[in-house]
Amino acid sequence: MEPVWAAFGTGHTAAVAETSTRVMLDLLGWPGRVLTASPLPARPERSQRLADLTDQARAAAYLCGTGGMTYLDPAAFTARGITVAPFLPPASGIWVSARRVTSLWALAHFGPADLAARLMTVTGAPSPLQAAA
Repeated sequence: MEPVWAAFGTGHTAAVAETSTRVMLDLLGWPGRVLTASPLPARPERSQRLADLTDQARAAAYLCGTGGMTYLDPAAFTARGITVAPFLPPASGIWVSARRVTSLWALAHFGPADLAARLMTVTGAPSPLQAAA
């Protein structure tokens, strides 16, 4: 957690958010890449911007929470051939209180390997931590 603590010294919330996200992804063994939106071309309207950024990431689907679904215009995604997939957390297991706790709670409570395994169970994807073992 030292990198996250150091990011607080920047005085920028974005630096803390990005650093903590990268640390969490590393701890969970996530093999993907992180893109920064600012250098990517995107239109200003929020649904168009999200569709443009999703397209720039070469993603076939945009995972959207229930809050975002209230304002999202799916036409911007459909025009680019991108599926909008609503995300509803499962109603059992570690997800029961997911709206009231942070990922740091789950990391501290379960540890990186167990948390990664639980997340992979929800996605159905093979765990990169299990593959490395």
